[in-house]
Amino acid sequence: MIGNINHIAIAVRDVEAASQQWQDTLGASCSAPQDLPEHGVRIVFVTQPNAKVELMEPLGEGSPIAGFLERNPDGGMHHICYEVEDILAARDQLVASGARVLGNGEPRIGAHGNPVLFLHPKDFCGTLIELEEVTG
Repeated sequence: MIGNINHIAIAVRDVEAASQQWQDTLGASCSAPQDLPEHGVRIVFVTQPNAKVELMEPLGEGSPIAGFLERNPDGGMHHICYEVEDILAARDQLVASGARVLGNGEPRIGAHGNPVLFLHPKDFCGTLIELEEVTG
C-alpha cells in the first residue's frame, strides 16, 4: 500500500534558523518558508535526490507542534510521510485493519497541494504517520 517516503518532518522552534544551519553545515538546499495556517505550522523543505526533510515550527496559539516542542524542547522527529496512490482506498484498508485515522477521517490538503491523512502513533510503534496521495 505505502510507496516511497515523501518526507520526514522535524519540529523546530525557528525554521529560518534551522534551515540556515542545514544549508551552512550540511550544504542542503532549502525552500523558502511557507505558512500553513490550516495545519498550524510554518515549514521549510530541505530537498535531497531521494526524499525531503520538512522543518516545522509552530504557527499560532493552537499549533499541534507547540505541544510537541513543550515535551521536546530541543525539537525532534515529528512524523514520517509515505506516498500512496489512492488515499481513500488506503484509509479504508487501514481502518479495516484496525488502524486509527486522526481527525474526522477525511483527507485535508497538505503542503504540496495533495490530500493527506495522519494515523495514530500508538498504532505504529509510537510514530506519527502521514499519508500523502501522489499520482504519477
